[in-house]
Order: sequence, then structure tokens, then C-alpha cells
Amino acid sequence: MGASQEQYVVDEKGNKIAVIIPLDEYEKMKEDLHDLAIVAERRDEETLSLEDMKKRLKL
Repeated sequence: MGASQEQYVVDEKGNKIAVIIPLDEYEKMKEDLHDLAIVAERRDEETLSLEDMKKRLKL
């Protein structure tokens, strides 16, 4: 993500309770989380070799 420009929201005791990040960084994080969720859902699926996939796609 590189150099981030996050800002923090603090409570009356100075404890960080929230973060403000640029919208484009937030959107990228959402995409990454979505990708990770799909990977987790498919973790137990059977894998295919490249040759088998080529046969399925008829390449």
C-alpha cells in the first residue's frame, strides 16, 4: 500500500478508536478482503493441473 496518510480518531483519554484512510486505499483493502474470502471458501476444492484445465478450455 505504500506510504499511507491515515489519521486517527481518539477518545477523551487519547486512545485510538478509529482510523481515517484515503478512499482509494479503503477500496483496495475491500478488494483484497474479498479476494481472501474467495480463497478461504475454495480452500478445500480439488485442484486441476494446467493440462487438465487446457483440456477443459479446449486450448
